[in-house]
Amino acid sequence: MDLFNDIPTVSELTKQIKQTLETNFEKISVQGEISNFKAHVSGHWYFSLKDKNAAISCTMWKGFNNYVFFTPEDGMKITLNGKLTVYPPRGSYQIDVRSMKPAGVGELQAAFERLKKKLSDEGLFNVESKKPIPAFPKKIGVVTAIGGAAFQDMISVAERRYPLVELVIAPSKVQGSGAAESIAISIKKLNKKNDIDIIIVGRGGGSIEDLWAFNEEIVARAIFNSKIPIIAGIGHEIDFTIADFVADLRAPTPTAAMELATPNQNEIASFIEDFVESSEQRVKEKISYSHIKIGRVINSYGFKLPENFVKQNYQKVDNLVYKLFNNIDKKMAYTKNNLYLLIKSIESFDLKKTLKRGFALVKQDSKFITRAKNFNSKKPAILKFYDKEIKLD
Repeated sequence: MDLFNDIPTVSELTKQIKQTLETNFEKISVQGEISNFKAHVSGHWYFSLKDKNAAISCTMWKGFNNYVFFTPEDGMKITLNGKLTVYPPRGSYQIDVRSMKPAGVGELQAAFERLKKKLSDEGLFNVESKKPIPAFPKKIGVVTAIGGAAFQDMISVAERRYPLVELVIAPSKVQGSGAAESIAISIKKLNKKNDIDIIIVGRGGGSIEDLWAFNEEIVARAIFNSKIPIIAGIGHEIDFTIADFVADLRAPTPTAAMELATPNQNEIASFIEDFVESSEQRVKEKISYSHIKIGRVINSYGFKLPENFVKQNYQKVDNLVYKLFNNIDKKMAYTKNNLYLLIKSIESFDLKKTLKRGFALVKQDSKFITRAKNFNSKKPAILKFYDKEIKLD
């Protein structure tokens, strides 16, 4: 009789343990501190979750960690959900993580401060690294969500302030999983173009979780490495992100970012008018001063003896002075006329005035159609008139 027939093998025992654990711990939630975090090239995450008395191995597969909006790091306290699994070859158990979130806003703030100090020590916030913002940009790249209200506000500001500028949109996710990578990719795409003068990175307001993509290291380094100057317009005035510190210029809102990026056409026209007026006044003052100076020289002691000579040429001097004033008046009139034409030229770019004259804009797939070859008659379109928009299905 074999006395060992009822003794299980290692595999059998492990199988029993696996069934017991995985059945009784199929849905668990646990809180702890991350340690030994590793992001594998496959996209999977491996780490340990610990407290002061114990530690447990954790695995989070790529399909699930795609939905995590922040980058985990050692020392961060988190709350995770998942199930307990057993790995028979090693006889070990681990948590198969399905979801993860920081254990409170304080953990995100702590991660924010750690990254801020790290990048500051590396010099990413130094004033010497900031690039100047061009005063009269021809093309502005915009990195934001194309369907967001922030983008529409930026378009309105550009049309009102400086209708000559062209906006180049690089659509990006601005919230949730993958948003940081999407923002960084869009910045790099715009940097591959040779005609972009400024890049605006922005989104509307939200909670610290909503804005977290702009606190990721990958976004900070993409902004710092950009050869094109970047204005950050993220959230509201009270919101500060890592991107704000790295950017060449920080704006309190996306709308304010576009205002900082574009000159005001009304101010340009006023400047031209003021310049013409002040220039005319300076010329007149110069002529008056020279006339007085000439009079003093003529009436000086040295000119008293050759008085007859002066009288003989007095009329000649008057003629020359008359010609001088006459030429200046003609020049000023010519200059005023040219400036008037320039002002009218600028005003001609006013979109509302163009529409009021009877023109219409055709928009399809959120883009204006400027050529007939680009119009797809099978798709819905919008005709924008001065007083109304008409949808064509």
